[in-house]
Amino acid sequence: MNHMQGRSGRYIQQLEGYRAFVPNNLPPSPNVEFDDELRTLLSKADRAVGRLDGSIEALPNPELFVFMYVRKEAVLSSQIEGTQASLGDVLEVEAQIFDPTRPDDTSEILNYVDALNHGLERLKDLPLSLRLIREIHARLMDGVRGQHATPGEFRISQNWIGSSGGSLKNATFVPPPPSELPSLLGAFEAYLHARDDLPLLVKLGLIHAHFETLHPFLDGNGRMGRLLITFCLCEQEVLTKPVLYLSHYLKQHRMRYYDLLQATRDDGAWEPWLKFFLQGVAEVANEASSTARKIVQMREAHREQIIVSLGKGAGNGLKLLETMYNRPYFNVATVQRLLGVSSQAANNLTDRLETLGLIVETTGYKRHRIFRYDPYISLFVD
Repeated sequence: MNHMQGRSGRYIQQLEGYRAFVPNNLPPSPNVEFDDELRTLLSKADRAVGRLDGSIEALPNPELFVFMYVRKEAVLSSQIEGTQASLGDVLEVEAQIFDPTRPDDTSEILNYVDALNHGLERLKDLPLSLRLIREIHARLMDGVRGQHATPGEFRISQNWIGSSGGSLKNATFVPPPPSELPSLLGAFEAYLHARDDLPLLVKLGLIHAHFETLHPFLDGNGRMGRLLITFCLCEQEVLTKPVLYLSHYLKQHRMRYYDLLQATRDDGAWEPWLKFFLQGVAEVANEASSTARKIVQMREAHREQIIVSLGKGAGNGLKLLETMYNRPYFNVATVQRLLGVSSQAANNLTDRLETLGLIVETTGYKRHRIFRYDPYISLFVD
């Protein structure tokens, strides 16, 4: 028998005939073993996160970067759970562009954006706690499939992870029975704020995996567990803005993600999971830093182009450019309203920007045209 079995918890036979996993509280015992590989990955991840925080600080307006980043994460985190909608779909819905052919699961993604923003706002006066986790979950699951899944309430029935249409009997994993949850969640909440000598990024890896093992909600546990990573980083002020998102990495390595989580339960294999997690943190932080640099360079280049090409009209062109970071899809009426100009002047301006290759028209109509700030969006679309 593997001497690490039992390190994370035990499978307990239930009267109904299945075995549910009851985890030990964090941190793992024996302690996390820091071999050379884990130390190297940790220092790379730490450096990458520090660099990312610096490159966000250097942006002329970090909020413009955050706007797209949050949406990209919402899309990818939801896609891991099976939604079909893309980043473009979400931006179109927010711009109130109606398209009958669009997948109808954009509401789940917009909920994710709302849940994230709500959580960050609340963290200003409430610590990360079970209460806040329930509040965020209620936003996440508001009005979407899995409505039966009692948004904002911890489960009082047994759930399981397995293939769709499967049952408890052939589940790949059965989380703790509901009777065990209150004490397990109490200990989890205490660990969120426990002072120990584990580096924060290692703690985050433990927290995410443990939350997925508890699976405390009937639905939305994956998304909630991934949001927790961002909330912890912002609460601990490791990042000033919510721009570290693992979903891109986890979606690319989805089966490995699930297998390594399962191995923490079955074999107490915390270290392989933590190595995978830290590798992901470093990769996505470096990617985000590079995107931030590209945004700065692109904004400079586009400002320059507008100043050189638009002459007297450059002032309005630059004003419109700034709004496009926050509203990458727009129509002529929006331009009119934003700049306080006639419809003729708004049409002329969009035509000029289209000729410069800064925006593309998306509808192909003569009237009610909708434009997209394409070079910017393409930085976020893989």
